[in-house]
Amino acid sequence: MSIQHELDFHIHYGDPEVTGSLVVGTKAFDEAFFYEGDDLGVTYKRERLFFRLWAPTAGEAVVALYRAWDDEVAGLELPMTRAEKGTWTLDVEGDFAGWFYTYRVKIGDGWNEAADPYAKAVGVNGKRGAILDLRETDPENWAADTKPPMRAAVDAIIYEVHVRDFSIHPESGMKHKGKYLAFCEKGTRGPEGIFTGIDHLVDLGVTHVQLLPVNDYFYGSVDETKPGEQYNWGYDPQNYNVPEGSYAADPYQPASRIRELKGLVQALHSRGIRVIQDVVYNHLYDGYRANLAQLVPGYYFRYREDGSLSNGSYCGNETASEHLMMRKFIVDSVVYWAREFHMDGFRFDLMGLHDVGLMQEIRRRLDEIDPSILITGEGWVMDSALAPEERANQLHAGRMPRVAQFNDRFRNALKGDTFDKTSRGFVNGGWYLEHEIKTGASGSIPYNEYTFGFPLQPDQTVNYAECHDNFTLWDKLSFVGGGEAEDILRASHRLASAIVLTSQGIPLLHAGQEFMRTKQGVENSYKSPDEINRLDWQRCAERKHDVWYMKELIALRKAHPAFRMTTAEEIRSHLHFEDAPGGCVAYTLRDHAGGDSCEHLYVLYHANRGTDDLPLPQLGEWEVLFGSEHVRRMDGRLQVDGIGMVVLGVRKLS
Repeated sequence: MSIQHELDFHIHYGDPEVTGSLVVGTKAFDEAFFYEGDDLGVTYKRERLFFRLWAPTAGEAVVALYRAWDDEVAGLELPMTRAEKGTWTLDVEGDFAGWFYTYRVKIGDGWNEAADPYAKAVGVNGKRGAILDLRETDPENWAADTKPPMRAAVDAIIYEVHVRDFSIHPESGMKHKGKYLAFCEKGTRGPEGIFTGIDHLVDLGVTHVQLLPVNDYFYGSVDETKPGEQYNWGYDPQNYNVPEGSYAADPYQPASRIRELKGLVQALHSRGIRVIQDVVYNHLYDGYRANLAQLVPGYYFRYREDGSLSNGSYCGNETASEHLMMRKFIVDSVVYWAREFHMDGFRFDLMGLHDVGLMQEIRRRLDEIDPSILITGEGWVMDSALAPEERANQLHAGRMPRVAQFNDRFRNALKGDTFDKTSRGFVNGGWYLEHEIKTGASGSIPYNEYTFGFPLQPDQTVNYAECHDNFTLWDKLSFVGGGEAEDILRASHRLASAIVLTSQGIPLLHAGQEFMRTKQGVENSYKSPDEINRLDWQRCAERKHDVWYMKELIALRKAHPAFRMTTAEEIRSHLHFEDAPGGCVAYTLRDHAGGDSCEHLYVLYHANRGTDDLPLPQLGEWEVLFGSEHVRRMDGRLQVDGIGMVVLGVRKLS
């Protein structure tokens, strides 16, 4: 029976002995077969194994045990027993540590074999689950690992980075190039003695590192037996609950990748930095070959009325998060990463393809563990077979408190439309965008009758000028600017970063943004070579003054809670826009906004190349806190020159 034939058969009929007249994926099917237990997968003890698989449409189920990851024939094939709510179970006596396993299920007249979706460890390239004691993967003192303190989500300063990019440059100064372990190295230095690695992150001052996907992804994208020969961002998931092996020191040892990713988290925690995991639950690498599709065909994915896979992800499929067992799987997986790996946040790829109920449930479950765990995601409004009113996109942000969404509108206002190579943003000549900058600076909340956006509260927006997708900020500005002078491009780049770091909400920086990262004009580098994607530590050394500028911006944000107000009501009460000419946005943060030590702050985003003269609010004696290089005169009025940001303060008189 072909895969498509199997799929059609089980969508409409299922196994008559099990499902009766129930149709796979319907509400009635979910009600009949929803399993609430927490023991799916394999439970290991030295004296026994216990397996539980959810496969309600299977006629039979078998556990195949292999002595090696690449054995062609199973050492044991043990039949499972049908149990409650569509599950199958197996108890096995003996110690099977070091063995590998798969499930085989009889679907119609044929048999499918797949890795356990709940596997916590796998062999090379993720084709089989691995049996081990998870406690033996804990680094020394792992139980004592503590999270750095965090007051509120808006205090986060997120730094997005790919594991391999971070250290693979020949002058990175790190020994474990391209590996998890590179994040554990202290005292690394690069060209001209600059800080690299974790020391660079600490020196920069970021609070969170956001890792591009680190769960096991498709071996066709990166073969773990040849990890240096291919590159991929990792947005084609294969095994959701297992770290990717190509970043491990030894992908042939199932414990290696687990222990080393935990070590990465522990090392960052010890230096005051939290860790966010980029998760990709919206699709799998293949809607037919993936383990979920093999074990319960027709259930885990969305379909169009003609029976074709819904493809809102543009990756060939999209998962059906509204189906109860898919929702349970995603929630169980997120909770597992939070507990087992001590993750401090989750960034949901294409979150707009998930349903609102899923995101609400994840927020609830993570709050039970630690309310400071961040949830962010791409809430793009995308096509999907999911009902429009149920999609977890920007249109429904109000139904998902404390779930932050990436603010693409603000991004486009800063540097120009991402999908229009000729489009200019506020910082490089799009001066008609002042209103959009005001909206973003105020957190995109409903500030007044003239502003609108998706968030109801500032902790629901992630502000950014660049990320791993699309052109870097430097490449975008360079492309639009043509033969623009270097100093103009640099000033525009600095202004964009300054706006991100002084706006209300949660700021995100792309790794290398501090030294104006370039990918040599490559717009979508998801599988480009290291020469395009790696962090260029030589460029970091050459642009150390730009790195210093970013450090000063981060320090400014940390020093002034006025930039980090926690509620929309606070913002509306304390943030006031001031008169400014075209190409400028000016506002004050008044009356100790956010509990700031300064009584008032004045912020000016100056995108004009020449000189402007602006009135200063008569609120006290202003002093320059940031951007003195742009200030020409300050005597009741402010005269500024050149592209950049100026921040003034009035300190409370004693």
